[in-house]
Amino acid sequence: MILTLDIGNTNIVIGGFLNDELQFVSRISTNSKKTEDEYAALIKSIVHLNDIRSAEVKGAIISSVVPPLNKTMQKALKKVFNISSMIVGPGIKTGVNLLVDNPSQVGADLVCSAAAAYKYYDSPALILDMGTATKLSVIDEKGAFLGVSIIPGIEIGINALAGGTAQLPQISLEAPKSVIGKNTVDAMQSGVVFGNASLIDGMIERIKKEFGENINIIATGGLASFIIPYCKEKMTLDDNLILKGLYAIYQKNI
Repeated sequence: MILTLDIGNTNIVIGGFLNDELQFVSRISTNSKKTEDEYAALIKSIVHLNDIRSAEVKGAIISSVVPPLNKTMQKALKKVFNISSMIVGPGIKTGVNLLVDNPSQVGADLVCSAAAAYKYYDSPALILDMGTATKLSVIDEKGAFLGVSIIPGIEIGINALAGGTAQLPQISLEAPKSVIGKNTVDAMQSGVVFGNASLIDGMIERIKKEFGENINIIATGGLASFIIPYCKEKMTLDDNLILKGLYAIYQKNI
C-alpha cells in the first residue's frame, strides 16, 4: 500500500492506494503544534482502522501547503512504517510543466490536481478546488499549468461575517429555500451558497472567454459538494483529485 497525504491549512487528507485503487480516505485536523509522535499515533490508528497492517505500507508521498509540518510528517511516517516518504517539490518529477512567472510559488496541491486532471480527465481543463481558499486553475491540452485565480474561501467568509459583526450569527453551510432571505440565517445562507455559486459561474465564464477554447471543468475540495449543485456551469465532482495526483506523481518517481 502507498499512502498519499495532502496537508492543507485546515485538514490533512490521507489516502491509501493498493494496486492503483484508492482503498480509503481519512481526514484529520491540521495542527502545526502537534509532535511527530502525536501524528504517528494518529496515522497508525487510521491505517489499522482500515484493516491494514503497518508492514503493508511500502511508501508515502506528501503534498503540503504548511511547510512547518513537512519534516514532522516525514518523521512520523518513518517512525510508524520505517519508510522514507516523498514530498512534492524541487527534485520530484511531476509531469506538470509550470508556465507561470515563478514556478516555485505554485502550491504543491495545485501541481497534484493538475497531474490528476491530465491523467484522469480530458484536457484542457479548469480545476475548481474549494477548501480554505477557492482556487480556479487551468491546464492546457498537454497538461501544462497555465495559472490560477485564488479567492477567499467560503468558511473564511462565514467566520468573517460572524466574527466581524455584532448581530450576525454563525451559520451552517446549506442552501435556504429562497434567494431573498426572510430572516438573518436564511439571508446569510443565501449570500454564502448562492453568492459563491454565482461567483464561480462568473469566474468560469471569464476564464473560458480568456482561454478561448472549450474546457473541461473538474471540481474538488471539501466544500465543493455544497456549492456546485447551485452553479449553472456543468462540472465533474472528484473529491479525491489531489490524492489521485499524488499517487500519479509517486509512480513517476519510483
